[in-house]
Amino acid sequence: MDVREWLGLTATHNPMRWCLPVTPGISTGHGFLFGGCALGAAISALEGSTGRPIIWATAQYLSYARPPSVMDIDVTVASEGRQVTQARATCHVGNTEILTVNAALGDRDLPYSGQWPVMPEVPPPDECLPREGRWNVEDSIMTRLDQRWAKSDPSIGQTVLWTRLPDVLEVSAPALAVLGDYVPLGIGQALAQETMSNSLDNTIRVGAVVPTEWVMIDIRIDLVARGFGHGTVSLWAPDGTLMAAASQSAIVRQWTPVSKASS
Repeated sequence: MDVREWLGLTATHNPMRWCLPVTPGISTGHGFLFGGCALGAAISALEGSTGRPIIWATAQYLSYARPPSVMDIDVTVASEGRQVTQARATCHVGNTEILTVNAALGDRDLPYSGQWPVMPEVPPPDECLPREGRWNVEDSIMTRLDQRWAKSDPSIGQTVLWTRLPDVLEVSAPALAVLGDYVPLGIGQALAQETMSNSLDNTIRVGAVVPTEWVMIDIRIDLVARGFGHGTVSLWAPDGTLMAAASQSAIVRQWTPVSKASS
């Protein structure tokens, strides 16, 4: 299946409106829509409505959507040129706005290209230990991801994961948006503390997307201060192609496990 089917995103009779049923399979272990899935669905809707591929998209997260609600995505084209479209997607459940996504879409022929960051040297996926969730994930997005720990170095704020979506046949920009929402994970690893983080925003910039099963998620935490964390994510194909770069800010909280006696 493609990522649109994986997410459950559906078109409507209105070419500028899309619907996303919020199911446990695209939600966190805490029972609300996973931010990367929300951004991925908005990007897919923007690409579907404009007929152009995403260049960059930035989401501002405003509220939570929980199963079994339905999130409507309304696309507005603000400016359309010969090669670039500027647009936004407003995502809401009823009258509650969940997130707003601003984006640019398009493609251009240019005889120059390059990438300058260096892909981390880590073991391949089959030599890395699987990542397991720390709370109940039996009814969440975690059951649909295959993730392997490749590196965690708190001294430099770096965490590296291999990840694949076993049911998705090919990687796309919306799929990379799903996988780019991992600064919150990196914050806890960098602090070497049990933390929870809620995303305030997520920006993804997309380059060349190449066929690949596994995606390397290279998380770099820049700083944690005043109760907020900030970091970046590089999304690599195993052949060394930097497919996308993401950045994110999040509210950081101490994680307090719920005891069996109180649950």
